[in-house]
Amino acid sequence: MSHDLSKMAAPMLFQHSRGFILLCYTSLRYRSKSTLPTPGPVKSKFLQYLCDRFYDIETIVDFGKRLRLWNAQRKNRYNIQAKNYFGENIAAAVFVLALKGSIRLRGKTEWEDQKGGLVFLQDKDTCLEGANLSGSIINYDGLDNLVNQRNLKQLDLSRCPYIDDWSLSRLHNFADTLQELSLAGCPQVTERGLACLHQLENLRFLDVSDLPSVRHKELVRILLEEMLPQCHIVGMNYPEGVDLPLDSDKHGGEIEEEHQGGAGSQKKREVSI
Repeated sequence: MSHDLSKMAAPMLFQHSRGFILLCYTSLRYRSKSTLPTPGPVKSKFLQYLCDRFYDIETIVDFGKRLRLWNAQRKNRYNIQAKNYFGENIAAAVFVLALKGSIRLRGKTEWEDQKGGLVFLQDKDTCLEGANLSGSIINYDGLDNLVNQRNLKQLDLSRCPYIDDWSLSRLHNFADTLQELSLAGCPQVTERGLACLHQLENLRFLDVSDLPSVRHKELVRILLEEMLPQCHIVGMNYPEGVDLPLDSDKHGGEIEEEHQGGAGSQKKREVSI
């Protein structure tokens, strides 16, 4: 009987002392952690504030992105009122200046910006020969304000964050006049957009430097030289070990000779690359 009572008392004793054991373990664990350096009160409050406001900060950042996109869309709208009042040419010039760009008018060599005033508004026959929109927020819709400019010779779209492949597909409207084009530093331009430039038959200068979304730049340069043999292309170099001329005019002449020589010369060139 006594043996049975001892067997029953052991688990009961463990059950009643379980809370005491847990308390001792927690106390020892707290003492071991208390030896570590704790962050200061200012840092602790700042970290706690970030934890509490994490979702608020994420919401604010998202709202800021949407606000910038909305502002870009607003400023790129086609200005019908300016077109009806001033005419297509002057409205295009006003649009470029509104995006903090600069313009070059027909018959002039100097570039004008907002600081120079809007004296050209008095001349109804004013038309653009050059538009510098470098670093602006112009996008696909904003090109509606320029596509009817039939005298545009120079267009600078370098470092424009919203210029993409779809935007480049609209440049065919300048096929008869555009001579100089800069797309340097446009993060959204890819090979597909550059392929649309084959319609710019009068292009003489093309800057395609610093395009992070374009892969195999040396092959893209060969493609551009095939499409635009009369154009001087800068910004994409051939890989080391490839002995090809960098002069676009000479290269254009060699392209014509290869086409006359048939497919054999073209295959030979591909093997050498």
